[in-house]
Amino acid sequence: MNTFNLSAPRSRPAAPLFVGLVALAVAMGIGRFAFTPLLPLMLRDSLLDPTLGSQWATANYLGYLVGALTAARWRHHLAQGLTTGLVGIAGLTLLTAWPALTSLPVTGLLLRFSCGVLSAWVLVCASSWCLEQLTARGSAAKAGMIYSGVGAGIAVTGTITWLGGTLAASTLWLVLGAIAMLGALLVMGRLGTTGNTHIQNDQTGRAHDQPDPGRHWGLIVCYSLAGFGYILPATYLPAMGQTLTDNALLFGLSWPLFGVAAMISVVIVTRWLSAWSDRKRWALAQTVLAAGAVVPVLWPSLSALAVSALLVGGTFMVITMAGLQLVRSLAPINPTALLARMTAGFAFGQIAGPVLVTLLASVSPLPMPLPLTPIEQANVLAGGLLVVSAGWLWWGNPTPGRVHYPTGHSSQRT
Repeated sequence: MNTFNLSAPRSRPAAPLFVGLVALAVAMGIGRFAFTPLLPLMLRDSLLDPTLGSQWATANYLGYLVGALTAARWRHHLAQGLTTGLVGIAGLTLLTAWPALTSLPVTGLLLRFSCGVLSAWVLVCASSWCLEQLTARGSAAKAGMIYSGVGAGIAVTGTITWLGGTLAASTLWLVLGAIAMLGALLVMGRLGTTGNTHIQNDQTGRAHDQPDPGRHWGLIVCYSLAGFGYILPATYLPAMGQTLTDNALLFGLSWPLFGVAAMISVVIVTRWLSAWSDRKRWALAQTVLAAGAVVPVLWPSLSALAVSALLVGGTFMVITMAGLQLVRSLAPINPTALLARMTAGFAFGQIAGPVLVTLLASVSPLPMPLPLTPIEQANVLAGGLLVVSAGWLWWGNPTPGRVHYPTGHSSQRT
C-alpha cells in the first residue's frame, strides 16, 4: 500500500524551503548559467575563442539532457541525488578556474557537460524532495517558492560577474566555486533537520504510480518549446550587448536583471496569481516569453536587451514552476519520472536553439519582411511557436481524464 509518512512537523516548512532555494540557486545559477555572463570575459582573456565557447555551451545543454534522462534513477534516493549533484557542481566549478586544465582540448567540454548532468539531477531531485516534504507539512501551496532560488542564483552570479568585470575570468570562476561549495554544505546541514518524511511504495504501487507519458505529450511539447524559446536570449544577451558596447558594466548588466526578474516573478505569481490554474499561469508566461524573444529584433539597442532580460527572466522560471507543479498534480504519488521527462523535453529545446542558429548561418536567410541575422531569425521563429503553444495551454481541454491508482488515490488531470 502506498502511504505518506507524516512524522515530520507539519508547521515547520522553513527547512525544506531553505534546502530547495539554496539547491536550485547553486545548481542553476552556477552549474547551469554561470558560463553565460562569463563567456564575454573568457573571450576577452583569450581563454576561449567563439567556436570553442559555443561548443562549451552545447556540451552543457547535452549534459543537461543526459541528466534529465537519468534523473529518475534517484527517485527512491532523492536526498542522495541532491547532495551528489551539489558537491559535484561545486568541485567542477572550482576546476574551471584552472586555466591550465580548461585549455586542454576536451577537458573544458567534459567539465561543462558534467555540470549539465548534475544540474538536471538537482532540479529534479530538489523539486520532488521539497514538494514531498512540504506536502507532508501541510504547506504544499508554498512549494512554488523554491523556484525563486534559480533567479536568486542567477542574480548573484550575474552581479559578481558584472561588478568583477575587470578581474580575470578564472578569478571569478574561483569565487563562484567557493560559493557553490558553501551552498552545498548548507544544504547538507539542513537535510538532516527535516525529519523522516518519505513516500513508501510497495511493489504494486511502483507498478502503477507512473502516469503514461503518451497521455501528456502536449505538455511535454509545450515545455520543450519553452526551453527553445528562452535559451536564445538567455545564451546570447550578454554577447549581443558586447556588440553594442565594450563597457562590461553595461553589457554585463543584462544578466543580473535576468536573475532578479526570475526571482521576483516567482514570488509575484505565487502570491497574486494563486487562483489561476497552473496551465493558465504557464500560458501567460509563455506569451510574455515570446515578446521577450522578439523585442531585441524589433528594437536593437541596449535598452531593448534590458527589456528582453526582464521579460525572459521574468517568465522562464514561472514556466518551470507551473509546469513542474502541474506534473505534481498528475503524478502525486511519485512525480520524479514525469518530472524527468519534462526536463528532458526542456533540454531538447535548449539544444535545438543554438543548433538552429548554426543552421541558419549556413543557409540563405528565411523569407521575412526585414533582413535579419540568424539569431534574430531564430528569435522570431521561437516567438511564433511560443504564442501557438500558449494558446493550446490556455484553451486546450484542461481535464482530459484522471490518473487512477490501485490504492484509492486519484489525481485530476489538468
